[in-house]
Amino acid sequence: MEDKEILGRIADLIQTEHALRARLADGQLDSDEEQAALRSAEEALDQCWDLLRQRRARREFGGDPSLAEPRPSSEVEGYLQ
Repeated sequence: MEDKEILGRIADLIQTEHALRARLADGQLDSDEEQAALRSAEEALDQCWDLLRQRRARREFGGDPSLAEPRPSSEVEGYLQ
């Protein structure tokens, strides 16, 4: 996956996140459904950001960005920020 594709996926996930929050505010979605969908979107976002960072780091240090691979959500979610 190229950087542009990853950034496009990030933009889509952000739109999904905003739509879910708006639906919750309008009472169209119960909080359990919203929380599950939101959690899924947030995890996917974290994975995309991590992949993009990996690619950029590889490129910066002379590596091949195409060798970067998505890490499991369980690993990415455990990072300290």
